[in-house]
Amino acid sequence: MEYLALNWKDDYVIFNSQDTEYKAPYGAVPCGEKITFKIKINKKAMPENVRLHILEDNKENPNCPHKVEFSMEKKGIVNVKENDGENEYIEYICTINSPNTPNLLFYYFELKLTGGIIKYYGNNYDDLGGFGNIYDSFPKPYQITTYYSNSTTPDWFKKSIIYQIFPDRFFNGNPDGKVNAHKKNSFIYGNWSDLPLYVKGQNGEILRWDFFGGNLLGITKKLDYLKEMGVNLIYLNPIFKARSNHRYDTGDYKEIDPMLGTEEDFKFLISEAKKRKINIILDGVFNHTGMDSKYFNACGTYDSVGAYNSVGSPYYNWYTFHKHPDDYESWWGIKDLPCVNELSPSFMDYIINDEDSVVNKWFKFGIKGWRLDVADELPSPFLKALRKKCHENDKDSILLGEVWEDATNKISYNVRREYMCGEELDSVTNYPFRNYFLDFFSNKFDSFKLKKLFERMKENYPKENFYSLVNILGTHDVVRILTMAEGVAGTMQDIVYKKELYKEKILQKGGLLRDLEIKILKLIILMQMSFPGIPIIYYGDEAGVRGGADPDNRRTFPWGNEDKNIQTWYKTLTSLRNRNDFFATGYFKQIPVNEDVYGILRYSQKGKDCFNKYLKNTDEMFAFVFINRNPLLSFEVKINTNDYPEIFKNKNLNKLKSFFDSEDIKIENNEIIFTIEPLSSKILSDKIL
Repeated sequence: MEYLALNWKDDYVIFNSQDTEYKAPYGAVPCGEKITFKIKINKKAMPENVRLHILEDNKENPNCPHKVEFSMEKKGIVNVKENDGENEYIEYICTINSPNTPNLLFYYFELKLTGGIIKYYGNNYDDLGGFGNIYDSFPKPYQITTYYSNSTTPDWFKKSIIYQIFPDRFFNGNPDGKVNAHKKNSFIYGNWSDLPLYVKGQNGEILRWDFFGGNLLGITKKLDYLKEMGVNLIYLNPIFKARSNHRYDTGDYKEIDPMLGTEEDFKFLISEAKKRKINIILDGVFNHTGMDSKYFNACGTYDSVGAYNSVGSPYYNWYTFHKHPDDYESWWGIKDLPCVNELSPSFMDYIINDEDSVVNKWFKFGIKGWRLDVADELPSPFLKALRKKCHENDKDSILLGEVWEDATNKISYNVRREYMCGEELDSVTNYPFRNYFLDFFSNKFDSFKLKKLFERMKENYPKENFYSLVNILGTHDVVRILTMAEGVAGTMQDIVYKKELYKEKILQKGGLLRDLEIKILKLIILMQMSFPGIPIIYYGDEAGVRGGADPDNRRTFPWGNEDKNIQTWYKTLTSLRNRNDFFATGYFKQIPVNEDVYGILRYSQKGKDCFNKYLKNTDEMFAFVFINRNPLLSFEVKINTNDYPEIFKNKNLNKLKSFFDSEDIKIENNEIIFTIEPLSSKILSDKIL
């Protein structure tokens, strides 16, 4: 036993959850499919046996999973090349069946060594998947997402570029510029370029809602602009009648807000958008209504008996009253937003089931789906019924949920959610995408950690859902991306000035700050447009709009004063993505070069994407995309073509072309060598993209 204690090394075990040699198939697994695990243990460890521990998730109590153990079979001895030469390893293997209904599986390995010593091998300390760590007890488990095999997402959606519009702030399309249907106790800004603000009372309540007067006709008049920007899907923040400017306090789910226009205006918008091959999805706010609504009617605005008015109201069971009428459940304690009981039969009928339900009504207008506000608040049976009804209306419709974290393992109200199992959501808002790149440029971690973060994402999500993630840089709920880039640039600026660079070119810090923030922004946008998943542009981000927290992030679109530099960059990249749809559904590999230089490879094979479907361009296509976050240093990048046989095997290439500058990059002795300048990028391909 003393010998074991002295000679055990944690690197005696080899397992990588992201390598099909050790766990197959890769990543998420369809229900009822076999999963094979293989682990290698150095002979010097003198293992007696190895057991695989499977923890089947208990959705109702995630802290108490169902445990199952499997004895792993000893397969033989293999030689492994290591730093100290070749060493003999014993291979152990085990094959299990994934569950017949979707569930999360968590797993780790137990190693019993000669002398009775027990070691565990589990996920690494950061829960990032891939290579793991040895534990003496309580190992971190790996995750496997299981899902229904027939669950797919529409091809048109995976190849979309979304444009999010906050209707009041986009454009007033009325010929005279007047605002439609002024609301009581509100105010209209004197100038379109005024900055938004809240007029609040002593307790933080909104005293008067503010409006600029953007409307549906204004969106219709700007469809050609959106088409020019490469957009083919519009997501509208709420458009239904409400008291506020954001309209998340729904007053009537079946009526267009009069300030935005009429049902005829909406029909016209949809028909004109379809002429330009642009789809539209609406914001579904089904967790709560407004207290000033026909359903609650606390303000007496509507000619209806609301739940606030009487316990005999047809809407009374939609809400939870502790003491009627003033003490009721509300969203995050905001009395203006009383929560609904989504599983109330009459609410389910009104929103989903009735022939004239909210969902059915707006699908008849020609919408292509819904974005669901606060999806974490919506119970699973409601989501399943909603998705089923959406698909009955349009089999290619989509249901996009607002989720801020990894949606595959999200716990909400102590219950594990089933968003990605194949019956609830098609996609979610991928806020981690934004966070990862901002943290990367802020030097919170390097490109190797960035790769691990995205590889974990790819491993956890079913492929159909991974390629449908909506990759966010900005929304109405977060600080504008240009303002975030300015913050990152502020730190870089100090570093640059300490090195006394830019001394002759830029005399004032403001000029350097602007230079840095634009470069950072452009590199992040490039990654958004190159990645798997669906890019979303928050209105005005492409025009250089700044803004802090709400309401500052909801400024008006600066028509006539757009930042042409940023706008042109967006147009260039959306056009690149739309011309080359292997950027949408092609294969994906990550290439961290050093701490500062991060790259990805996107490609097709035999004219097909990773779903084995033919692309627009049936040639074999590929592009290397690299960014350098360092504001001071250039780096020489070397790519060995032998590392990418899927691209270079059986191809006699002697050069690649650089997309932005059309420079020829030579291939010599199976190496591609190029320089990437500070805060710059490179896109390399063998064809004109």
